[in-house]
Amino acid sequence: MAQALTRLPPAQLPEAAWDFAAGKAVSERTKFLGCENKTLIVEVPDANWRAQLYAMAPQLLSQLNQFIPVERIEFKLARPQDEKRKS
Repeated sequence: MAQALTRLPPAQLPEAAWDFAAGKAVSERTKFLGCENKTLIVEVPDANWRAQLYAMAPQLLSQLNQFIPVERIEFKLARPQDEKRKS
């Protein structure tokens, strides 16, 4: 998987890098929103997820930086209707 990431077009790389760094279980419950000014923006289902992922941010950043230059991850809470749609 990691080697495949290096062959992706630049526009697809941030989302694919998030999926790789987060792992399947996390990436299935979160949604990549974008990458701006070296900040990856990810939607999370609730405050508990956000707290857990902020605690994991150093490890996630280490994984992400193998593929994209990112200094920070911002975790945004899903709006209630978005959360229902994911279930």
